[in-house]
Amino acid sequence: MAKRLSYLLFACLMLSLTSVFGQDTARAVTETVQQQNTETGPVNEFFRSNDKIYVVVGLLVIIFGFIVFYLVRLDRRLAKLEKE
Repeated sequence: MAKRLSYLLFACLMLSLTSVFGQDTARAVTETVQQQNTETGPVNEFFRSNDKIYVVVGLLVIIFGFIVFYLVRLDRRLAKLEKE
């Protein structure tokens, strides 16, 4: 139970840090996007015209989810082996 609580605390800490430090980054990105029109590239036009960008984002989320699942499962197995 304590381990899960520490994971939850770590996740909350990381989310709060990204929101604190992400504001300057978001402002810089917004200024950069305003300076450049990123929708005119042929790759961006292709993905946006066919709604493929959502497929790419979905696949990235699924891959990231499986990596996190694998690492959590591996951590549990190692903890079990350490106890033995």
